[in-house]
Amino acid sequence: MVKEDKATRKSNYFLKLIQHLDEYDKCFIVRADNVGSKQMQSIRSTLRKTGSTSLLFGKNTMMRKAIRGHMENNPNLEKLLPCLKGNVGFVFTKGDLNDIRGQIRENKVQAPAKAGAIAPLPVTVPKQNTGMGPEKTSFFQALNIQTKITKGTVEIMNDVKLLDIGDKVGPSEAALLNMLNISPFSYGLIIERVYESGTVYDPEILDISDADLQGKFMAGVLNVASVCLEIGYPTVASAPHSIANGFKNLLAVAVETEYTFAQAEMTKKYLADPSAFAVAAPAASAAAAGAPAAGKVEEKKEESEESDDDMGFGLFD
Repeated sequence: MVKEDKATRKSNYFLKLIQHLDEYDKCFIVRADNVGSKQMQSIRSTLRKTGSTSLLFGKNTMMRKAIRGHMENNPNLEKLLPCLKGNVGFVFTKGDLNDIRGQIRENKVQAPAKAGAIAPLPVTVPKQNTGMGPEKTSFFQALNIQTKITKGTVEIMNDVKLLDIGDKVGPSEAALLNMLNISPFSYGLIIERVYESGTVYDPEILDISDADLQGKFMAGVLNVASVCLEIGYPTVASAPHSIANGFKNLLAVAVETEYTFAQAEMTKKYLADPSAFAVAAPAASAAAAGAPAAGKVEEKKEESEESDDDMGFGLFD
């Protein structure tokens, strides 16, 4: 197989990236720090199974050049340029963004802490018997870790917070975690930004559900209705409340005067004779109470029969 020269590879890459930008209207901008080639191959294989997702990496200068050259056809691509910093690439997709994001997050590999790495999460060493000999005591003392000798081995007495988020892993911390066989970090593609139909936004936006949007919208409608009712300015949001309040006022006038209308008749009849509306309720309650009453009578009868039976025998019979 003849190896392509540098100019041909660049040309093919530009064509591929432009083709993806035209074919896909949404993608993830992902960072691939500490991701090895084997793990990248596994991620590609997983995403390829969806049938509508493509992973594309390259040099930032080449990606910027390709995007700038294609901005005449799609000016919205300019929003991608500020995102091309560091070791980043694209995950183009036609599928559901939440589903693809879940697959990207699942493809992570546990890794040991290496000296010079930045801790992406806090690391705590639990109290334990290390199984190491007493000669390692000085090593733990250098890290200000309290230990004691138990049955000839070094035991860590308390949980020790070794690293915070953003701390740089030193040689001593890395050596300690490796000696204890602790791999605290997990590496994979990290989603930096999301591009969708000409808009770039944070991936946290995908966590907002339809119920959240509906709740926020209804809260806004209630605020608009409250303001409009207070200032007397009719809108679609306040009209139902204005009609209901107007009906209440008409009903109050009808109750206090001889004026009436169809919707007020029932209210006026109830206020004139409340007992007429309460006739059915006692009858129903009496019928419901009849069964328990009968049950009580039968229970009393059985109790009386039992007591009679007891009286038929003497203490010394």
